[in-house]
Amino acid sequence: MNEDIAELGCKVLHQWATLGEFDFVNVVEAPDVATVAKVSVALGARGSTRIETLPALDVEEFLRALE
Repeated sequence: MNEDIAELGCKVLHQWATLGEFDFVNVVEAPDVATVAKVSVALGARGSTRIETLPALDVEEFLRALE
């Protein structure tokens, strides 16, 4: 799956197998939210993957946005 994500314009930074509601957690880097949306739709269309996207901001970037 990492190769598929890379082909769609994102880079997998971290990947963990988890116990609980989700089997895997991936942290990816993308140039923008639209690219993440493209990855989500492409992988979700396979029917074997359930995706939850959580866009993240660097803490300093977040604090600047609140000013």
